[in-house]
Amino acid sequence: MSMFHVMTSATGNVVRPEIRRIAVSDVFSALREGYQDFREKPSHYAFVALIYPIAGALMIGWSAGVELLPMVYPLLTGFALLGPLLALGLMEISRRREVGQPANWSNVLDLLKSPSLPSLLMMSAYLVTLFMIWLVVSRGLYLSMIGDYPAPGVFAFARGVFDHPNAWSFLLWSNGIGFLLALVALVISLVAFPMLLDRDCGAASAVGTSVRASLINPVPVAVWGLMVAALLAIGMATLLVGLIVIVPILGHATWHFYRRLVV
Repeated sequence: MSMFHVMTSATGNVVRPEIRRIAVSDVFSALREGYQDFREKPSHYAFVALIYPIAGALMIGWSAGVELLPMVYPLLTGFALLGPLLALGLMEISRRREVGQPANWSNVLDLLKSPSLPSLLMMSAYLVTLFMIWLVVSRGLYLSMIGDYPAPGVFAFARGVFDHPNAWSFLLWSNGIGFLLALVALVISLVAFPMLLDRDCGAASAVGTSVRASLINPVPVAVWGLMVAALLAIGMATLLVGLIVIVPILGHATWHFYRRLVV
């Protein structure tokens, strides 16, 4: 139990690593390096790459009931909040490739023995909490501004929402709150997950470093967030099929973005 620590390192310290100032070009360089990792051994990534679209498809199927149609959009958009958690194994593969260690999925399971595992679980709980807040808020806004009786069928439901007198207020409030939650998720997890893979520093240090990296590099971080959102939107627009490639590339790129930001 002496090795069990969550917020700090094993020594009880909160480390503050140096943050580099980067340019927007570093964002696209990290994406290119992520693609190179994906291209190196793509067969290794089918495991996680397929989970994301399958899980999304299951969510859509679960929400296909008329009374649950209002939750389809929050589920799909909110699912992106869990991106860093879902890409954890991909980041570990990039880390292992960088230091010349075996980078098979069997090696990724060694994460279960990592001294940072409690901190990683804490960070995962943060993101899951934001995801649940988004679902609850979205449902509450729909009930209070639109109502609880959607027309049968997806297209009829969408037409009913857009024809409602409160449609634009509803869209403004829901997307505005969603943006704020996504911003919080980005700022606290930007480098937190790869940093915990890289060093046993504790969740407090990982979150603090993410916040400092965001404040020191606001423009590159904003470009990173917009790029991730745009690529995920493209993946969802292709009936989730595009996510089979987009998610692993972004997962690997997250590791390389961390390496450019944190000394």
